[in-house]
Amino acid sequence: MVRSKTQPTTRVGVDTGGTFTDFVCELNNRLHVFKLPSTPADPSTAIVAGLNRIAALVGAKLRDLEVVHGTTVGTNALLQRRGARTALITTSGFEDVLAIGRQARPELYNLDAVRPPPLVPDDLRFGVRERVAAAGEVLEALEDDQLVALVAKLRAAQVESVAISLLFSFVHPEHERQITASLSSLNVPVSVSHQILPEYREYERTSTVCINAYLQPLMGSYLKKLATHAPQLWVMQSSGGSISATAAADEPVRTILSGPAGGVVGALRAARSAGLENIVTFDMGGTSTDVALCDRAGLRMTNEAAVAGLPVAVSVMDIHTVGAGGGSIARVDEGGSLRVGPESAGADPGPACYGWSMLPTVTDAHAVLGHFGGAGLLGGEFPLDEQRARAAISMLAAELSKAADRRVSVTEAAQGVISVVNTNMERALRSISVERGYDPRDFALLPFGGAGGLHAVDLASALRIPRVIAPTAAGALSAIGVVTADVVKDLSRTVMLEVAPGIERKLEIAFKELEQTADSALRREGFPASKQRSERSLAARYKGQSFELNIAAAKGSRGNIAANFHRAHQARYGYAQESDVVEIVSTKLRSIGIVEKFRNPRSSSSRRTARAKPHSSGVAYFDGAKVSVGIYRRDDLGAGMKLRTPCIVTEYSATTLIPRECRAHLDAFGNLVIEL
Repeated sequence: MVRSKTQPTTRVGVDTGGTFTDFVCELNNRLHVFKLPSTPADPSTAIVAGLNRIAALVGAKLRDLEVVHGTTVGTNALLQRRGARTALITTSGFEDVLAIGRQARPELYNLDAVRPPPLVPDDLRFGVRERVAAAGEVLEALEDDQLVALVAKLRAAQVESVAISLLFSFVHPEHERQITASLSSLNVPVSVSHQILPEYREYERTSTVCINAYLQPLMGSYLKKLATHAPQLWVMQSSGGSISATAAADEPVRTILSGPAGGVVGALRAARSAGLENIVTFDMGGTSTDVALCDRAGLRMTNEAAVAGLPVAVSVMDIHTVGAGGGSIARVDEGGSLRVGPESAGADPGPACYGWSMLPTVTDAHAVLGHFGGAGLLGGEFPLDEQRARAAISMLAAELSKAADRRVSVTEAAQGVISVVNTNMERALRSISVERGYDPRDFALLPFGGAGGLHAVDLASALRIPRVIAPTAAGALSAIGVVTADVVKDLSRTVMLEVAPGIERKLEIAFKELEQTADSALRREGFPASKQRSERSLAARYKGQSFELNIAAAKGSRGNIAANFHRAHQARYGYAQESDVVEIVSTKLRSIGIVEKFRNPRSSSSRRTARAKPHSSGVAYFDGAKVSVGIYRRDDLGAGMKLRTPCIVTEYSATTLIPRECRAHLDAFGNLVIEL
């Protein structure tokens, strides 16, 4: 998996979505973007078809393509509980830590709330007699004789993967190494906590390691199969950087938000080109919507994520996901109310307008309301059956009419679907902005994904966001993000140090050890020291607190560490206790291998203040009102051109709706800027 230093290769970004698989590469100094229908039964089928198409375009062989992949394989396996038969080995007495978890209730006022069952059942959780104290001294040594019996039990249980998570292994990993060596005869993948997450909090650490073990066989098999076609394969991590396919197969837990993370990276790249620092990203695809907030500090990370109700403590991008997408199915519930999602028609059978089902979806509602301008999808390559969409929404309207005891028209039903899904997405946007103390009026909304531009202005208006920036190739921005992302190694280590005299030397020793590990890993993947950079941070808290805040590692005196933490605490919680002792819980290192980026050329249009002419005109519904609209083709628009509103802007990978109350123009980089 070492990148070539002599022979130039074509870099390809691939993002697998619920409906389409997106491809992007640079061809003749321009981005070449296309989509193929996803193949949920085997995502690699669509990927290989797309890579063959690119290889033919550039005159290369598949093995010459350098492929960076945003994948949903691990996520879907976790959501659908179709991972490996996994065993857990832990310190005797701690076998039930997965079942006990934390005291927090998933739904505070639901007396019947049910937590998801552990990935590892009772009969596959094994304790070994060993004990290490919090400071690292061995209280009870691990004897080899019990490991012989343990291996026999695992073999009899026919386990497909093993997770090892001993108490305090992050300060004394020798016992975990001893167990790992004894399991070699089983020939199954082994996930070890001191390698994946050498941090305290045994529940979160054990959960993370078990998720990794649960996904290892499936992801390993999938990536191995894909690598037979594209040996230069990289995979997007949840933290916004890529890793080699080998590393992803070993630690698939780092890829469970792979696709959404690529979208945020691509959105931040587009925002920076437009001179923006504060953005809210809005990624609406066929199955779900992912939102995130980026400010001057850039990408926001968290170690407190949960996927499918299970904690994941590795570094992931702070992304909020809601089950609302173009394929979200509309229905009338038992109480007669209109519901949209989270169930999705996906790629198979897809919305009614795709021609294979009669499921009324958000995409069908847009088709009924004339929001595609008669252009279909993918530049006309994917025509839409608007009559079939109307028939599906008509059936929904009939159900609503019966529930409301009045006639509900087809257009009312379609507008209702849009309003309900907008409400769901607005709630998600508020959760990452208003509920965290950010004023949406200080941000721009950056929509992408195939359906993002259809809802962006409505959502910006609801949140009083003053500006929408629709980037070029918005429907494939996740693929652009994964191919332009740097290679990243996220490392951490629990240290438990009070901010006091002498702490700088101890922190420097801890960081140097992490940097040596990261440097070796990046050099193995083809990055010399000149192509590396690293970012240090600290997980800190007031002594006695239960949770930490991440702060940049201070380069000066210990007073800077404390002052930085007080400021971060003040910003997050509204107060700081400057007389309290600050404790450093963990050192964290983000080590980056810098990849060559795609160019981001400025538009060469000479008509910088000209008013663009619509390609055609049509009729569409905006907020229930039928209006005449101009229909613009994105490829016909140059920098500085102003659009007459209301209008619809169509392009290969996305469609954007702009109502009458807005002003719209293209900036120097081809971004569509909409002022509310």
